[in-house]
Amino acid sequence: MARNWIRNLAKGTVLLAGLMGINGYAAVSEKGDDLYQAELVFGDLFKQVQIEKVMGDYKTFVDAIPLYPAEKILADYQAEKSAGNFNLKQFVLKNFKLPLTSTIQTVEKLPNMQQHLRQHWPKLVRHPQKTETNSSLIQLPNPYVVPGGRFREMFYWDSYFSIVGLIESDQQGLTKGILDNFAYLIDQFGYVPNGNRSYFLSRSQPPFFAATVLSYADKFGLDAVVQYIPQLEKEYLFWMDGHSEIPKQAVEGKHLIVLENGDYFNRYYGALETPRAEAYGKEYKWALQRTKAERPQYHRDLRAACESGWDFSSRWFADGKSKKTTHTMDVIPVDLNSLLYQLESVLVQLTQHTNQQNKAQFYTQRLNKRKQLIDKYHFDGQKGIYQDYNYKLKQFTGRESLAMMYPLFVGASSKQTAASVAKYINQHFLHAGGLVTTLTQTGEQWDYPNGWAPLQYLSVKGLLRYQQNELATTVMQRWLALNEKVYQQDGKMMEKYNVVDINLAAGGGEYPNQDGFGWTNGVAIAFDEMLQHLSIR
Repeated sequence: MARNWIRNLAKGTVLLAGLMGINGYAAVSEKGDDLYQAELVFGDLFKQVQIEKVMGDYKTFVDAIPLYPAEKILADYQAEKSAGNFNLKQFVLKNFKLPLTSTIQTVEKLPNMQQHLRQHWPKLVRHPQKTETNSSLIQLPNPYVVPGGRFREMFYWDSYFSIVGLIESDQQGLTKGILDNFAYLIDQFGYVPNGNRSYFLSRSQPPFFAATVLSYADKFGLDAVVQYIPQLEKEYLFWMDGHSEIPKQAVEGKHLIVLENGDYFNRYYGALETPRAEAYGKEYKWALQRTKAERPQYHRDLRAACESGWDFSSRWFADGKSKKTTHTMDVIPVDLNSLLYQLESVLVQLTQHTNQQNKAQFYTQRLNKRKQLIDKYHFDGQKGIYQDYNYKLKQFTGRESLAMMYPLFVGASSKQTAASVAKYINQHFLHAGGLVTTLTQTGEQWDYPNGWAPLQYLSVKGLLRYQQNELATTVMQRWLALNEKVYQQDGKMMEKYNVVDINLAAGGGEYPNQDGFGWTNGVAIAFDEMLQHLSIR
């Protein structure tokens, strides 16, 4: 079923392969065209299930497995739906095997949170298994960590923040396996998808493969990671739209934008003009607020926001208030361009280490140019902070967020600029439970008053990199105290926290707060080790 579904996406996405020397690249053959995707197989049945939200969670149906051939299910659906007593939910339950919905927290809570976290990894591990023919799950060669709760697969950027804790927990084999999974996915598709599901193949997530490689190299040395050079280069070309050389003319590409003056930067991209399969019902309804002509681009902008990982946030709203004004593809995000700086930096290190001098020189030039462009287009000299940039309006977006910490995290900032950013963060973003994500309260999960483990971690690493140790220590202590408070109260590690009022649970988003939780666990373990290293605890 759905043998040609990737070909059906051809208008919206291109799968790229890696650098073959400096001057060329080759497209990979189409992969994944034998993967099941409910949206394409079940048509009107899929749309009705999602629009009516009969399963309670939009993700349930796309993760479900049909029990019978699609032809039979569709024929039965057409025959039965005209009956007066037809019940859509009962029809789904009769014809599909639903995914497991058990919570992660199934072991007895230990009094010591850190001890619990180090022993808890097996509960979040999923082992490679032969997936059923009609499953949206993409088989991986090695075990991996799932976030927890409703998230039953490996997610790209989540995995990096789990890994920083796995390394400190002496889970080196599991860490190496996840790295190899990333490499496998890049070899298969030209990039790391959002997660290992067929419906995620139209987008990636923030490119943390290079950061993961660095973390592993910090423990085992560069010789342990040189094998990943080809995959790092392939991922780099994915974000550069396959261009080994920057086009001489202005280009509004997918991920790559080139201005008339030759400056360039990268954005998150929405490959398709339709609602996401795993969020079809709600995005279909959101789009009804836009004119028919506006809806295709609106769906692209929503998908681009999901590629960013910040779904959803005032960062992507034209009016700074409402999701109906989402315009993600107009925004040049400081976090993405910082991570590509890091990717270029890692490629410099590894190609130098392996005596590939031509490539080392090439990536050094790219690295130096990107630092200049980050300073030119993202640094707000008046406020002394980094901001996202609207390339169509040729101005900052004005949506201040913790994304400003990414240049510090990757080392693209000067010491003076880093001090200015740290001062602003201390004055405006620091609260009782750690760092708030933005200064705008919209009700979205990636906005005030919520704090997220990955943003605490990269902020702390950035602060420590520029000797802002006191603020970094404060952030770690407050975040861990909030983790501990909730853990002792509920026996859970949460996906996100309210860092402003630590007596309230985090809110926002299109689904309940999840427990588990891979990246929260990983960051808590890493912070505990970092504080001990700083002789604070």
